[in-house]
Amino acid sequence: MSDLTKHGDDGHPKMNRRRWLQGLGIAGAAGLAGCTDGGSTDTPTESATEVDPGATDEPTETGTPRQELPERTGPYRRTIANAASTLNPLYNNVDGVGTLIGYTLDMGYTFMPGTEYLPQLYDLSSDNGEVWVAELRDNLMFGGEYERQVTAEDFVYQVQEIHQGGWAGTPDAPNWPSEYNIEQTGELEFQIELPGPNVLYPESYEPLLYPIPKEIMEPYVAEEDAQGLQEDEDLLELTFTGNLGAYQLDEWNRGSEQIFSRNDEYYLREATDVDPLFEEAPYFEGIESQVVQEEASRLGALETGESDVAGLPPNRVSEFQEMESVDVNITPTPFQSLITWNMRDNGWNTGPGNLFRDKSFRQGLACAVSKNQVVEGIYRGFADPAYTFQPEWSTFYPEDDSAIEEFGTGDLYGPEPAQSRIQDAIEDTDYSYDGQGRLLNPEGDQCTITLHHSASSNTNQSLAEFIAQEYEENAGIVVETTATQSSQFLTNYFQQEAPEGETEWNAGPFNRGPRDVTSAESWDMSVIYGYNTYPLNPTVSDVFFLQDGSTNPQGYYPQWDAEGLYQQANNATSREELAEAMEEIFINLNQAQPIGMLTFSADTVGYAADIEGPIEDFFSGWDFPAWYRQG
Repeated sequence: MSDLTKHGDDGHPKMNRRRWLQGLGIAGAAGLAGCTDGGSTDTPTESATEVDPGATDEPTETGTPRQELPERTGPYRRTIANAASTLNPLYNNVDGVGTLIGYTLDMGYTFMPGTEYLPQLYDLSSDNGEVWVAELRDNLMFGGEYERQVTAEDFVYQVQEIHQGGWAGTPDAPNWPSEYNIEQTGELEFQIELPGPNVLYPESYEPLLYPIPKEIMEPYVAEEDAQGLQEDEDLLELTFTGNLGAYQLDEWNRGSEQIFSRNDEYYLREATDVDPLFEEAPYFEGIESQVVQEEASRLGALETGESDVAGLPPNRVSEFQEMESVDVNITPTPFQSLITWNMRDNGWNTGPGNLFRDKSFRQGLACAVSKNQVVEGIYRGFADPAYTFQPEWSTFYPEDDSAIEEFGTGDLYGPEPAQSRIQDAIEDTDYSYDGQGRLLNPEGDQCTITLHHSASSNTNQSLAEFIAQEYEENAGIVVETTATQSSQFLTNYFQQEAPEGETEWNAGPFNRGPRDVTSAESWDMSVIYGYNTYPLNPTVSDVFFLQDGSTNPQGYYPQWDAEGLYQQANNATSREELAEAMEEIFINLNQAQPIGMLTFSADTVGYAADIEGPIEDFFSGWDFPAWYRQG
């Protein structure tokens, strides 16, 4: 690693960055642009893409010193809330599914505790931040009918012909614009030339790729057959993974379970730059992952020992902390719980126009919900209020936060600050308030809108019900809540239908064009998905807030120079220069309120007490193949 990406004592100046990839996250391969759904707390993301928000220059302990390697034991058992719609690595963009794929297929690199870079499949280095060289390990092997060594050509072909091809529509396509030049420079080496320096390129996770045999992709490239590529059985069944993951997929019963078996040929067993525990990894004979939509059933399985892990709702944490059979991990996260307001033409379905498009109206809604009550009442204190798109513990958070208004707190909470701002927004419309503080549409009816919440999370449902109560009491708007499976919301609401003709832009399924390009179903608001704030490299948050950003399902149009400021951040030649630009961006986002920023919540996860490996750190899971059951 060059000094640009190493984060030791000398390589981690001034800024303390952490980012959780959607391993939910977006960064294409692991999740929807860093999104996480309200029902996804069933298990941590073991995709090794989680980054520590409290990381310092001091190395973090990665495990307890051991005199000998542990013995292998039975399977690791887990439950998840939602079924996987695809295991195709090229097309997955959902957090939990990225975890499943990650059991069988590592990605290029990850970060260990202390924000220490770990090359998995390949190392990345640069002398100037503009040309990055990737060097592959020499023991990577595909399997099945594609058994051969993984080469640089596989990665270069994937980028040039699939992500940059313009026809495949992969979630990673926005990470590889045409001005990014990638070429093979050796059998096990390729280089990426950027149009300008990017000192945080690895931290952006843009160069993070899955290894896919060129032979699988070639026939679909020849025909530009995107549907065929999505439905390829080898990709869906992960038949080609060879020694590239700690486990192999044995069974995938869609809608019910996935069964994995131990891979004793795992390539990291030969690595000398990882924990010695990897020498005989993995230590579970397999992984049994079952779909259990009901939260109570997932918690019951952990309590009775039928499952080794479960996300704990805040109101059950203290109960599980008292159990000898369960260890509870509590870790702050960079994920923001939020309200998505639909500003597209099929949003705001209670009257003419779309009030969500007005900044004053959004500020008014932000004043209507008490963030402190959300923290204490919904998350039982396991969260912090969110006022802009960066947690306060991030060193990218403005040092002088006097310009950050704390909407939803103190004097900026309640009916007066909410309704006065909404009144400014409706001044030139036929909307009005009556004498009882009710917002009326031009027909004289009280405004009534819908709010979608996760059907598989009681906590998310409670959040939605509280917001509905607050909107009615403080903004005079009636809110009807509706339970929706996150996968259904993703397909029918969050992404837009493909337009028939050309549009001004098409940034992918979550922003196919201007506001008149809409989803299959109309919707007003949602709390199903939260967003990753990417403290490790916040420049990538532009996908949420640029008009043509790849994850702008709500149709937000910034009325401040978002493009210019993000350009300034992306062109920065030093981390300090980048921080200055991001500070301005976070102040503007606070004022604009493009989304209803609520909290930064903590992960509260319960593990079977005999599982060794989890740590209270965002990197927990980077070494999942080396986890084991204590005898």
